Amino acid sequence: MTVIQRAGITVPFDGVPLHEHRSWYEELETLGYTDVWSAEAGASDAFTPLALAAAWAPSLRLGTAIVPVFTRGAATLAQSVAAMCQAAPGRFALGIGTSSDVIVEQWNGMKFERPVHRVQDTIRFLRAALSGEKVTADYDTFSVKGFRLGAAVPEMPPILVAALRPGMLRIAGTQGDGAIINWLSADDVRTVVPHVGEGKEIVARVFVLPSTDRELVNLVGRRAIAAYLNVPVYAKFHAWLGRSEILEPMWNAWNAGDRKAATEAIPESLVDELIVHGAPDEIRQRLARYTENGVTTPAPAILGSGDALRDVIRAIAPRPAA
Repeated sequence: MTVIQRAGITVPFDGVPLHEHRSWYEELETLGYTDVWSAEAGASDAFTPLALAAAWAPSLRLGTAIVPVFTRGAATLAQSVAAMCQAAPGRFALGIGTSSDVIVEQWNGMKFERPVHRVQDTIRFLRAALSGEKVTADYDTFSVKGFRLGAAVPEMPPILVAALRPGMLRIAGTQGDGAIINWLSADDVRTVVPHVGEGKEIVARVFVLPSTDRELVNLVGRRAIAAYLNVPVYAKFHAWLGRSEILEPMWNAWNAGDRKAATEAIPESLVDELIVHGAPDEIRQRLARYTENGVTTPAPAILGSGDALRDVIRAIAPRPAA
């Protein structure tokens, strides 16, 4: 299987209301971007920004990175996927994942139990439901009784799995059509990709801060790293990557309730590894290292808003603005 090298970007854009995204989506097409990838955490849901892009930018591929497997019932998730497949035939890729205990339990009041099994069960269910089968099954983590999808799906969408450590990475490669990776350096990609296997799509959300102001980069980067790498699933990921020693001071301060000390404990070198920053040419070069190391679909998430954000989108585009 040959995997096509793509050029994605994370949507929606900060500070831009969804109803104002049309001209942004249309311009992405002219700039040579091939994909838009949405997230679902604490802002918009994953599907609505893509439904708008389906109508406004007919050449873009649309992907979710990711939809949590815990926060929707099985039938509801299948219906949302089927609707996107009809809205953008052949242009939709479904990214699913466990999300985190913070989002699932603390924000949504649901149990975060047996996450690996929940992902596997969701893949099995979706492949059956999207094929038009009537599904009656007792999976390990949920049951479905007599569900048949009432909307025809033109073709089975790729199902990609958000994965951090070897077990889930192998599931992404063996049961899914590829992996979605996040919060890692370009060098870390070489550690992660072999666990997925050859011929699989690797989508990477890479955080980009378009600034040469070292103080600002450290401030924003440290806050972002502290917010994520203290979440248990990401802490375990970076421990597996070999960063326990460098992150131990931050983890200890965070667990002691001292958020300020935790943030200050993050070394500048780690900010440089995990946040792509600098002038546009520097950003382009650093993003290129992700693809050189095995990412097939970079989806940079640009930390910015308004005109400055749009300028960066243009400056790092596959086809720079005329």
